[in-house]
Amino acid sequence: MSGDDCFKILNKIFKAKNAEDIDNIKGYSIKYGHIIDEKNNIVDEVLVSYFKAPKSYTTENMCEINTHGGIIVLRKILELCLKNGANMAEAGEFTKRAFLNGRIDLLQAESVIDVINAKSEKEATASIKQLEGNLSKKIKEIKQKILDVMVNVEVVIDYPEYDVEDATDDEILNMLDDVENELSKLEKSFDNGKLIKEGIKTAIIGKPNAGKSSLLNAILKEERAIVTDIEGTTRDTIEEFVNINGIPLNLIDTAGIRSADNEVEKIGVEKSKKIAKDADLIIAIFDSSKELTNEDIEILDIIKGKKVIIVLNKIDLSSKIDENNKKLREVSNCIVKISALNELGIEDLYSKISDLFNLNEINVDNELVITNLRHKNLISKAIENVKKAKTELENSVPSDIIAIFIKDILESLGEITGEEVTENIINEIFSKFCLGK
Repeated sequence: MSGDDCFKILNKIFKAKNAEDIDNIKGYSIKYGHIIDEKNNIVDEVLVSYFKAPKSYTTENMCEINTHGGIIVLRKILELCLKNGANMAEAGEFTKRAFLNGRIDLLQAESVIDVINAKSEKEATASIKQLEGNLSKKIKEIKQKILDVMVNVEVVIDYPEYDVEDATDDEILNMLDDVENELSKLEKSFDNGKLIKEGIKTAIIGKPNAGKSSLLNAILKEERAIVTDIEGTTRDTIEEFVNINGIPLNLIDTAGIRSADNEVEKIGVEKSKKIAKDADLIIAIFDSSKELTNEDIEILDIIKGKKVIIVLNKIDLSSKIDENNKKLREVSNCIVKISALNELGIEDLYSKISDLFNLNEINVDNELVITNLRHKNLISKAIENVKKAKTELENSVPSDIIAIFIKDILESLGEITGEEVTENIINEIFSKFCLGK
């Protein structure tokens, strides 16, 4: 519970073994006792943590009731809190209060949900850095760089009667060059940030019985997909996540692509083609123990122009095609030989993926990485206004016009940290949180 009345409500339902007046209880302390109902019956044995304003997550008075697990007990305690004056928190309300009360900025608040939803170690590390305020600090430094130069421009515009030294065009231009350089670095980091947060959407494509499901099982090291000698076993997609060098790989095992008579299989084949079209990476798997068929050629046509790793499966059998095959080379030079059944060559596949996306070069420990699309879009908007201001400056446009573009830069940066953000955007951001966060 958080808010002015949380200790008052707590006192109605909590009987501490060593009772003390709330004024004498220190923050960051824990008391042992029992939750009791309106008839003085014990509901559960608990530990209650006390946090006193302003030293709490929300900066308000807070308490946490640590109870035994189990739906019945939890529900009963929640009902007692509500009966005695508490209200159910909205999605993200605790973090929203922390933001509105000034303990964290909006960028840090958003990183809370990123930490919770992190699918890889690198995503968690990048989110923690943003929660600690590293990106907020950089944004503030850029804003201050602008303000240091523009303060005199504003004074001259607003109070022309005073004898104040105006910033020179060269000073403004140098500042804009520095700002553009800093913002461009952040904007470019989103390429890696998107990989860290969303992962690599990877479609495993091939004709029936090429070994797609066996490859998925080999990568996951579990029998996730059904594998049989019967063609067309996989009718729908199977999705799983696996980490490569700290980056989530969203693997999608698809239905085998071929001319199908069965209506259900036809739907699966069309779905496979659509997934191949939308994927960031295609792992195209071929049975190396057989010559390329018309179905294989059709698959090669479908994946042309995409980021593709060709996998020659069943190298434990006598090979009919190899990595020098001309038709394969026309589509991709990234070719790996494996035996999915015997789990041979899987590490080589990982290495190819890592090389293709430069995963070894993504360093979240020493670099700031933008992982949030909202932040990236606002940085791009700020860069556009930097360029407009520079163009106007080079065309000798009056400083009051240039100041308009520079104000727009500051506004975009303020939207990232929440200083300039609207209530609708705030509500939209926190609606993505779960209750209790």
